[in-house]
Amino acid sequence: MLSDATAKWLVETHTVMQVVCLRASIMVCCLGGFLALSGRHEVLRPGDLKMQLTRGSFACCSQYLFIFGLSYVQLAEAAAAGYLGPIIMTALAPVILGERVGIHRWTAVLLGFAGMLIMLRPSTDSIAWAMLLPASAAVFGALRDLVTRKMRGTGHPVTVLLYSNMIIAAVGLPFLFVSREPFSLPQIGLLVLSSALIGAAHLMHIQAFRLEEASVLAPFRYSGIIWGVLFGFLIWGELPDRWVVAGAAVVIASGLYIYWREQRTAKLTVD
Repeated sequence: MLSDATAKWLVETHTVMQVVCLRASIMVCCLGGFLALSGRHEVLRPGDLKMQLTRGSFACCSQYLFIFGLSYVQLAEAAAAGYLGPIIMTALAPVILGERVGIHRWTAVLLGFAGMLIMLRPSTDSIAWAMLLPASAAVFGALRDLVTRKMRGTGHPVTVLLYSNMIIAAVGLPFLFVSREPFSLPQIGLLVLSSALIGAAHLMHIQAFRLEEASVLAPFRYSGIIWGVLFGFLIWGELPDRWVVAGAAVVIASGLYIYWREQRTAKLTVD
């Protein structure tokens, strides 16, 4: 969430394409340089190239859409919309992972979408409809995570992170020099910080999805709303409105219910 806060700050003076592209480029240079200098050239091999490209494409769409969303909505609002991700993962798990989803989980999925509609509060308000950007990012993020789960055992986490960011950087490269103003030294420092933070977070994210079931990991993502509200208030004086709070509560409740059902089912199976 701190990485997203720095990105939101940077897009106030620079384009989204520039910020996301440069953040990914810094990560690619650091990871590639470290692997080359350390002699771990085997990690540079992509392994399953098709899966790497698929995951990288989903990650690319997720990052650009989310940061575009931050240009229009509050940090906490974008974070709340992002909680649609675990719900989407549950809905798509039968298609991508071949998992069985029962009536209870489908009910939770429908409740999650209802919560998203509450946050959107259908109207002509452009800010409300801008919530579709982080919500769409959550969809692509869910697809990215499902592919990550499917890739377990087929490549090093650093390799996965490296190739995904190569795709993200390549997409933004044509827009890199379309600038309203050059980056100052403090802004370059923020870019490096944002890159380091999101790189570390994604490495842990990739490794977690390789080691554990997606439904077990999903609840831990909800702690982000606390940081989203905190950073949004401290930096921009933002507080989410009642519609976002109500919708986020429904989405989080549905996600936690899915988690509870998974744990209960797993316990009954073991017993």
